[in-house]
Amino acid sequence: MKPYRVLVVDDSAFMRKIISDLIEKDDQFQVAGTAINGREAVGKVKELKPDLVTMDVEMPEMNGLEALRRIMLDHPLPVIMLSGINEEGMKETILALEGGAFDFIRKPSISSSHDIISVGEALREQMKEAMLERERREARSASALLAAESPPVSLIPESPPLLPPIKPAEKPVGGSEPKAERLPREVVKKPHETHSPATGATENLQSENKPVRRGDRFRAVPPAAKPPAAGLSKAPLKPKTETPAGNVPRPMSPPSGTAPDIPSAAAKERRPGAKGLDKLVAVGCSTGGPRALKALLEKIPADFPAPIVIVQHMPPNFTKSLAQRLNTFSPLDVMEAEQGMILKKGAAYIAPGGYHMKVTEAAGGQFTISLTKEEARNGHRPSVDTLFESLLPLDSLERHAVIMTGMGGDGAKMMKSLYDAGVTSTFAESEETCVVYGMPRSAVELQCVSYILPLQDIAPRLVQVVK
Repeated sequence: MKPYRVLVVDDSAFMRKIISDLIEKDDQFQVAGTAINGREAVGKVKELKPDLVTMDVEMPEMNGLEALRRIMLDHPLPVIMLSGINEEGMKETILALEGGAFDFIRKPSISSSHDIISVGEALREQMKEAMLERERREARSASALLAAESPPVSLIPESPPLLPPIKPAEKPVGGSEPKAERLPREVVKKPHETHSPATGATENLQSENKPVRRGDRFRAVPPAAKPPAAGLSKAPLKPKTETPAGNVPRPMSPPSGTAPDIPSAAAKERRPGAKGLDKLVAVGCSTGGPRALKALLEKIPADFPAPIVIVQHMPPNFTKSLAQRLNTFSPLDVMEAEQGMILKKGAAYIAPGGYHMKVTEAAGGQFTISLTKEEARNGHRPSVDTLFESLLPLDSLERHAVIMTGMGGDGAKMMKSLYDAGVTSTFAESEETCVVYGMPRSAVELQCVSYILPLQDIAPRLVQVVK
């Protein structure tokens, strides 16, 4: 297989050399050319037709943000931004991610060989994921095109066989026509149902763990008689359906002759916390997350009746710039989380880079932010799994969990634990809109997702469900 061709863009000759060497440590990649600023990069993309671009953010004549805009308009392809840690560079990076950049990476410190090595590893991982995601999209497009070009299959034979004429039945001698014998009516069954002659009831034989799709809603049927996890009381999962208007899920009435579900401890009546706080939304995302968070938070109204806690995989300092940017267009108060913050309705809290974020219940029924420096989890700090795990004991809250675009599987395991504990308001971004369909895919495969939705539909549905 031919190596993927990469264009390296940076105004520093020394940094171009470092980045080129880091890229070519993997035989899958080859540096096809370099550019010293954004203007030259736009021309080199047209000339060399690379598979991928690494783009410095701050450059003279034309910066990386403007070059990205032109590339995505004329020759869209994966672009990974390289950013310094100064405030202006971080702001420009957040704007670049909103503008279509695949991801970003912090520039390595030239005085630290260890830092150069770790940045190189992260860069090559992002590049591989970008190429893999591009191939997935091309394969889906090819499949859709092939399906569109295939002629429809006719189920009607061109020349139906001729049947012999039906002779009229002869009347019996000396009497009237015989009455047709009334046969017993057959019970029409669905493939996954059976009928009990003794009770007259229809029993559901849905296969174990088989996912059920209803429109854009996905429900995983849990295994029968599966014991709850240790220390957790598992609420019975009631079947849901959706109304034609708005598709808001509502409980189905139990079949006649059956006893209603008895709520367990996990489904007990919730006690509102301070200032009436009795609901919470937790969100996790990674690659493509800033753009996804923008689409989510700009559609959440200011009177949203729950706080939103967010883990976005990012290095330290960048999360503050992200929160400030999101706060400029969201009706909510968006901020970087701090130790001991009391959660409030109508606010969103982003975990700071380098810290795990947990939600804890404080005295008086308030809920607060706890930040820790524990070891990285799933390769990340902050980790979505750590945030979701902290919600498990908070059964006084109505909890809602969301996983959006991102590499890997962070968050899926603990979403499954929440689901098994009775939290069935779980959302995942669908493959069609993900920059990388990794984290949502992992959750879907664990069959713990109630709603699989394209990005633009997550916020409206979340508002319906929470309100």
